[in-house]
Amino acid sequence: MIYLLLYVASVVLINFAFSAAPGFDVLWSAWGGLVFILRDMVQTRYGHGAVLAMLVALGLSYFTSEPAIALASALAFGVSECIDWLVFSITRRPLRDRLWLSSALSIPVDTLLFFGMIGALTPAVAGTSLASKFAGVSVVWLAMAWRTGRQAAAR
Repeated sequence: MIYLLLYVASVVLINFAFSAAPGFDVLWSAWGGLVFILRDMVQTRYGHGAVLAMLVALGLSYFTSEPAIALASALAFGVSECIDWLVFSITRRPLRDRLWLSSALSIPVDTLLFFGMIGALTPAVAGTSLASKFAGVSVVWLAMAWRTGRQAAAR
């Protein structure tokens, strides 16, 4: 339940941050990596219920952020969530591989859509966003691979 609450709160807070202090787009874009990790954890735990969590977060964002930010976030999250859903639905690879593959496909799309729609698509912002998101999912992938290896060694 903690990942679910953290995910919803992070989406709302990051959208608020982009609205309240747009001059810090590079900083807020680094925070995006955490949001993707939390989304993956929610999706792992609740499956397609992650979409409901996203809708709640985006609904709250509409009331706490500029409507243009909330709309850009909704579109970017919606498209990236559809990509994730497809990867999780058609791929039978281990969970850690599905997480990384879905992120490899959805992160660039999410980044381009969101920052393009809010007029903040600069090399620094896009690069920071992509780096933080890929670093985050890579850390999760490594932790899951380590845990799987540890479990195999214990058998």
